[in-house]
Amino acid sequence: ARAHLLYHAPFMIVLCVVAFAVALFAAGFIVRWGRGHAAHYGASMPQRFHFGHVPRLGGVAVLLGVAASWILGAAQSLWGDPGSLRLGGWVGWWLLALLPAVLGGIAEDLVQRLSVLYRLVLTACSGVLAVAVVGITLPRLGLPWLDAVLDFAPWLGLAIAVLAIAGLPHAFNLIDGYTGLAGMVALIVCLALAHVAMQVGDRALAALLVSLAAATAGFLVWNYPRGLLFAGDGGAYLWGVVIAIASLSLVQRNQDVSPWFPMLLLIYPVWETVFSIYRKAARGVSPGVADALHFHQLIYRRIVRSVFHDDESRRLLMRNNRTSPYLWGFTLLTVAPAVMFWNNTPVLMLCCAVFVVSYVAAYLAIVRFKVPGWLRR
Repeated sequence: ARAHLLYHAPFMIVLCVVAFAVALFAAGFIVRWGRGHAAHYGASMPQRFHFGHVPRLGGVAVLLGVAASWILGAAQSLWGDPGSLRLGGWVGWWLLALLPAVLGGIAEDLVQRLSVLYRLVLTACSGVLAVAVVGITLPRLGLPWLDAVLDFAPWLGLAIAVLAIAGLPHAFNLIDGYTGLAGMVALIVCLALAHVAMQVGDRALAALLVSLAAATAGFLVWNYPRGLLFAGDGGAYLWGVVIAIASLSLVQRNQDVSPWFPMLLLIYPVWETVFSIYRKAARGVSPGVADALHFHQLIYRRIVRSVFHDDESRRLLMRNNRTSPYLWGFTLLTVAPAVMFWNNTPVLMLCCAVFVVSYVAAYLAIVRFKVPGWLRR
C-alpha cells in the first residue's frame, strides 16, 4: 500500500506545484499593479486593522491557482490518468458551482457596494449548483434517529447541503480579520480533509484539496507576515465553498467517514458565526452589521500587547501578525482530535461540545479581563 501511494504521489505533487506557482505569481502581479483598488475600502470600517491601501484581490490569485491545477488534473485523467487520480470532466462542474459565490466576492472587493443579502444569495446559488450539477447531498448525520429522518425525507439532506455551502463562505469571511488567519485555517482544514480522503482511498478528492492548500500557500507568501495582499471576500468565499463541497462529498462518498468529522474541523468558523449572530440578536442588532467584537478582535485588543515601534503602520502590522498564531493554535486543538477520530461519531460530538464550552468560557474571560498572564505577550 505504501509503494502504491508513493507511485501516485508525483502526479499529485505536480498539481500542487502548478497551483502554488500560479497563485504565487498571480498574487505578485496583483500586489505590483493592483494597489489602486483598495482606496474604496473605508478607513472607518470597524474590521479594518491596517494602514494604507492594501489590495483585497488575493481570492483572484487563489482561484487562478486552483483552476489551473484542477484543469491540468482533469486533462491528465482524460489523457490516460497515469496517476489514477480519476479527476475527469466532472471537475468542471465543481468550478462552475463555486463561480457565483467567488465572482460575487471579487466584485465586492472591487466596488465595496454589494449588500450582505446579495452576497448571501450568490453563495446560495453556489449551493444550489453544487446540489444540481455536482450531486451533493448530506446522506446521514451519524445518529440513527436522525438518519431515519433523512431516509424518510431526502430533501432535508439537500437543504442542509445548500445551507452549509451557502453559510461556510461567510463563516470564513467572518474570521478573515488579520493577516494569515483565515488562509492558514483553510490550509490546515484542507490538509486534514485530504489526509482522511487518502485514508479511505479517495485520491480524486484529496488531489482537489491539496491543490487548494497549495494555491493558498502561494497567496500566504504575500499575505503573512508582511500583509501585502488580503484574500478579500473572494478568497474567503472560495475557501468556504470548496471546503463545504469537499466535506459533504467526503461523507457522501465514503460510508466510514463520520459527518461529525468535518463539523469538528470547521467548528471554529462555524461557531464564531453562530455566536456572533446570537450576541448581535441579543443586543437588537442585525447580524449583517459589522462590529469589532469577534473572538480574534478581542484577542488583538486585550491579549496581544502593544508593539513599540516608531512607525505607526509598522507597529500595527506587527501587532496584527501576533494575533493569528493564537487562533492557529485554537484551530489545531480541534483538527488534531478530528483527524485521530474521523470515524468515531460519539467522540467527535463530544469534542464539538467541549469546543463550544471552551470558546464561550474564553470569550467571557477576555471580555471580563480575566486572561491568564502567560497568554499575554
